[in-house]
Amino acid sequence: MHVTATPRTTELLHRREAGRERAARVTTAADALPQGKDGAARVLNVLVAATGLVVLSPVFLGVALAVRLTSRGPVVYTQTRVGMDRRRRQAGTGACRRVQDLGGRPFTIYKFRTMTVDAEQQSGAVWAKQADPRVTSIGKFLRKTRLDELPQLVNVLQGDMDIVGPRPERPSIFADLRTKIEHYPLRQRLRPGITGLAQISQAYDSCLDDVRNKVDYDLQYIRKAGFWEDLRIMALTLPVMIFRKGGW
Repeated sequence: MHVTATPRTTELLHRREAGRERAARVTTAADALPQGKDGAARVLNVLVAATGLVVLSPVFLGVALAVRLTSRGPVVYTQTRVGMDRRRRQAGTGACRRVQDLGGRPFTIYKFRTMTVDAEQQSGAVWAKQADPRVTSIGKFLRKTRLDELPQLVNVLQGDMDIVGPRPERPSIFADLRTKIEHYPLRQRLRPGITGLAQISQAYDSCLDDVRNKVDYDLQYIRKAGFWEDLRIMALTLPVMIFRKGGW
């Protein structure tokens, strides 16, 4: 029996082959990157998180009151994000033990709420932008100073995050970006962070090119990740917060 390939069938075959080639390139690149940080770096991140929760407790209280008094809704906002990919690939195959690949272990992230309740009910998951009408009055200040990220110190103590690392993304956006940016999944080689090389080097993402630049920064960081690199990035984060660089 003779079977004639239709244009639609040919397109699907090309897409499947392109996907296999892309996965092979990502696996090859992943083999050249470390998986996780050294123990000293993790201890540093935990100690800073624990100290921050104690020292900054008055700030937590002040921010919580400001959020509560200026807008309707909860003080703390929770959201599912994609965390570290802890799966080990089988040598020589690039295959993982689990069948479903979410990109990393999902976890619940904590933030002080900076947007109105149900801000994405109509728009869905989209990037924030300058003069975003969804952002509350106090939310603008919190986002500029990055104070909205402070509750993530709890995520660090829970083991889902570090102080320093690639920023975690939502599952739906992660699934989209991994198909558009070749090495995007490699960001999950480490625990995600509250701050990172990308965060101190550029503003919030507003387009796909911003994300590509962020991935380059993240991969640079992963290659050098360790105690001293984390300490350096923590120190450089303070001016970003104080002088409100890059946030909106």
